[in-house]
Amino acid sequence: MFSKACEYGIRSAVYVALQSLDGRRVSVTEIAEEIDSPIAFTAKILQQLTRNGIINSVKGPTGGFEIQREDMDAVKLSKIVKAIDGDKIYVGCGLGLKECNADKPCPLHDKFVDIRTDLSKMLKSTSLYELATGLEVGLTYLKR
Repeated sequence: MFSKACEYGIRSAVYVALQSLDGRRVSVTEIAEEIDSPIAFTAKILQQLTRNGIINSVKGPTGGFEIQREDMDAVKLSKIVKAIDGDKIYVGCGLGLKECNADKPCPLHDKFVDIRTDLSKMLKSTSLYELATGLEVGLTYLKR
């Protein structure tokens, strides 16, 4: 459903948020290791997240990536998805047809509209803070 970059972007942001709750900045290397992602790919994703105001990058010997606690509630998954994958998850055909609409629907059109609506609601209502606290208390995991 999401591109690999988007999956890593969500996982990266959640990991940064979790560490930020403990007052820690984290390096690209640590993030890549903790989410099972290649370092160079992770670095590019973190650049996109920083450019889009999702996480902060601090340079220098004590630098790294962080997100302020007050920003964690405001950052919804939809913002991360849009920063990396754009809005293609909300538009387009479920079967990848160039044209698909209510007038000329593909076989999945009506069912896919409902799924996309539910997905949109979930992405717009789920905050980074919510996901980070699930990790913090051991209810969820970023890698296995």
